Order: sequence, then structure tokens, then C-alpha cells
Amino acid sequence: MSTLKDKVAVVTGGNSGIGYATAEEFLARGAKVVITGRNRDAVEAAATGLGGGTLGVTANQASIADAEGLVNTVKERYGKVDVLFVNAGIGAFAPVNDVTEDQFDETMNINFKGAFFTIQKFLPLLNDGASIILLSSVNAFTGMPGASVYSASKAALNSLGRTLSRELADRGIRVNTVNPGPIKTPILAKAGLDEEGVTAFRQKSAERVPLNRTGESAEVAKLVAFLASADASFITGAEYTIDGGLTVHQLLG
Repeated sequence: MSTLKDKVAVVTGGNSGIGYATAEEFLARGAKVVITGRNRDAVEAAATGLGGGTLGVTANQASIADAEGLVNTVKERYGKVDVLFVNAGIGAFAPVNDVTEDQFDETMNINFKGAFFTIQKFLPLLNDGASIILLSSVNAFTGMPGASVYSASKAALNSLGRTLSRELADRGIRVNTVNPGPIKTPILAKAGLDEEGVTAFRQKSAERVPLNRTGESAEVAKLVAFLASADASFITGAEYTIDGGLTVHQLLG
């Protein structure tokens, strides 16, 4: 197993789903972990559940002030950061005719604007040779009806990752993007689907995945941990799709 021993890793949105699973993976590999989330109780419960001295910080990725506060807290605790996993995000799904300005702004403010300024504020704290990983989605390059704003926010994130990989190369900072397909996380429930709707969506997704199942958060976490490690020392500006083959186009058969 590649090691992250004594590395300082920050995981935004680390109180559930892929963020929580990645924090677990980082801890298992020896890292010192900081997680964030918007709900104080959820963040504190997650930090306690993770153990290992995990630091939980209440911070809304849509708020630049929260990003600055997060950076100050991490600086006081650890001084420098080796891994920044920009994972926090929301999913809001509606036909283009039904999208309101508030819905548009909330999605973009968290998924893209917040991600951008979180990275910007952390740059002085990142060690040379650090790793930034962005959590995007296969929606960044697919055309799922009802996901116009969500997809655009993720496409912007992928574009940012490519640009930053060149801008930050002189510091040896690697920037990579992970594009999950259908993964078992709370995002659908948070988007407003009831339990029956979540089950139906996952079943429909699994039927379209060549591996005949949806993915697990822990599987994405292992990919993120690899990209954060020295094993990926010559990888930057890359996008990794982890979707069980969903986006491979079948021409015949």
C-alpha cells in the first residue's frame, strides 16, 4: 500500500459519502486528516467516527469567508498541507425550463466558485510537491437530461484542473480530476429524491453499467489516495473516470 504517513490531508465535504470514505483511506495510510462540511453536528460526528485525531471544521464551500477561516484553522494546527481533496458538491436536477436563478447560483457557488476559491486560499499553505485532487463527475462530459447546471459546474471543474496543472507545475504541485459514475452516496437523497426514487435510480444506473452494479465510495477513495501518493508522482493534468464502463460507447451488440 502506498503511504501517506505524516502527510496533512484536507477533505472538503468529508462528513459523508466519497469524502468520508477518502478520509478513512487517508487515515489508514498514515495521514493527518482535516474534514469539512456545512452541518456542524454532522462534521463533529464524522470526525469522531473517523478517529485518528481527525480535525472537523464547519465550513460551507460556497463561502469565501469560510474558506479563509478553514485555511487559518489548518495553518494553526498543522502549518502546511500536502493533499487537498476538493470533494464538496451538491446535485440539483431539473429540466432547463424549471431551473431558477437561486438553484443555478447555489450549484455553481458550491461546485465551482467555491472549489476555485478554496484552492486559491490554500495555495500559500500547500507544500511544494503537494497534490490537489478535484472530485468531478461523468456528467462533465455526458448529456443527462435534467442535469444541465450540475453538468456545467462539473465541466468547469475539469477545465480548472487542466489549467491549474500547468500553472502550478513550477512548484511541483500535481492537479488531477476524478470523474465518478453512479456511486452509492447520499447525493441523490440530498437532491430531494425519496428512498424509492433513489433505489429506482440506482437500479436503472446499474442496468446500464457493464459491470452490472453501482460503485462504492471506498473504490473512489482508493483512486484518490493513489493520486495523492508518491506512486502518482508523474501524473498531473489527468482525468480519471471510475464508472464501471458506463461511458464506454457500445457501437454494436
